[in-house]
Amino acid sequence: MASRKGEFCSGPLSRRTFLELGGLSAMGLGMADFLRLQAAAAASGKDLKDTSVIFIWLPGGPPHMEMYDLKPNAPIDYRGEFNPIRTNVPGIDVGELLPMHTKIADKFTLIRSIHHKFADHGGGHKRLMTGRVPATPTGTINDAPAVPCIVKKMLTGGKSEMPVCVTEADAGRHQVDTFAMGPAYLGASTVPFVVAGDPAEKNFKVQNIGIKQEMEARLDDRLAMLKGVDNFRRSIDKSGMMKAMDGFNRQAVDMLMSEKVRDAFDLSKEPDALRDRYGRHRYGQRAILGRRLVEAGVRFVTMVWENAAYPGKPGPVESVYNWDSHAVNAHIFKDAHWRFPVYDQALTALIEDLYARGLDKKVLLVCTGEFGRTPRITVRRGSRTGVEQPGRDHWPQAMSVLVSGGGMQTGQVIGATNAKGEHPAERPLSPNDLWASVYRHLGIDHQHTLHDLQDRPMQILPFGDPIPEIQSLHG
Repeated sequence: MASRKGEFCSGPLSRRTFLELGGLSAMGLGMADFLRLQAAAAASGKDLKDTSVIFIWLPGGPPHMEMYDLKPNAPIDYRGEFNPIRTNVPGIDVGELLPMHTKIADKFTLIRSIHHKFADHGGGHKRLMTGRVPATPTGTINDAPAVPCIVKKMLTGGKSEMPVCVTEADAGRHQVDTFAMGPAYLGASTVPFVVAGDPAEKNFKVQNIGIKQEMEARLDDRLAMLKGVDNFRRSIDKSGMMKAMDGFNRQAVDMLMSEKVRDAFDLSKEPDALRDRYGRHRYGQRAILGRRLVEAGVRFVTMVWENAAYPGKPGPVESVYNWDSHAVNAHIFKDAHWRFPVYDQALTALIEDLYARGLDKKVLLVCTGEFGRTPRITVRRGSRTGVEQPGRDHWPQAMSVLVSGGGMQTGQVIGATNAKGEHPAERPLSPNDLWASVYRHLGIDHQHTLHDLQDRPMQILPFGDPIPEIQSLHG
């Protein structure tokens, strides 16, 4: 199980760079610097397609044989306790703890044959997040840029007030290196804006969004001061740089004061009934925020679903913080009884909502962890329970991925594993094939060349091809 004190994607729009007015001593020059970097980052490619991606990340490794790839005819020490149940699409079954999935299987596709070779969390994170074979099999500091950073690099430069990429994660788990989501040689300007904390908490607030009314006068004062300084500097500037700086400063202030930005992050705008449908837990409220963000123009939203607990209600002693269901961490079946209903509720609500709002062509949803779990069950003494209990270990040789929307034909199963769920038996695919499909949806050429710090050419994906079955039917 990964440490709860790991680091994740803090992002350039952090307390300092998103003009938190308590730190206005620089009057947003940090944000202006960020915007200049952002504009430079866009020089290598822009996209005009109105498409977005919601990426649901399940760190620790969800158990494919309890969720989407059950093997009821396998030996008992493989198949586990749960039975498959039918969905509204003939031939597609899911685990019995996912009953809401059964009603909307016509709106998603299951990929059962993605695999790779990195069984450590760090190596698995890097392999999944970058689309590259990592230099080392452990550790979460990237040697290649994570997909959200590449997306931001390629799609920055439009006139939208919204951030290009946003990441939602638990506080303390939101730093750039927790899940190998760092930018590597692309630099800090490509890191997404981060929303840290539990959006189901009553006092939850997105930091660094909006401006307090009592601070407006201070902002006006700072703008007036800067105007005077800029007039002086402009008089001695012969390069035109000050004119460009003026534009970046204006954009920084516009983003801070934008009603559209404030509204997009404001969950109170949603009806209580809809928030209840998603679930008053982290998974559900992150999902509804993610939907609001893509509606407002964010191009890539990552939502990290780890702790399934409701506010103020810790998980049972048999559970684990994230999806890392080793026997030493959790009783895998009791953890599933606690975690899966929360997951089932949030994911199906999000999919239904995207379709109900007509966002199913614009938004491609991808849900995965870094690997699956060992097909054969192990029994160990639990570190919290003190008793022998079942679990599954890391297994990159087979994993299941759910995709939805994107204009694709849904209600499909792509690929298959063998009778024990050990490895692909049909249509073996890699994480790169999945990412090639994501890039295609966003209008990004996955063979586009970027350059590392030594100016060496690096293709966005060194190998992999889009998966035909999840291509949009609408061009």
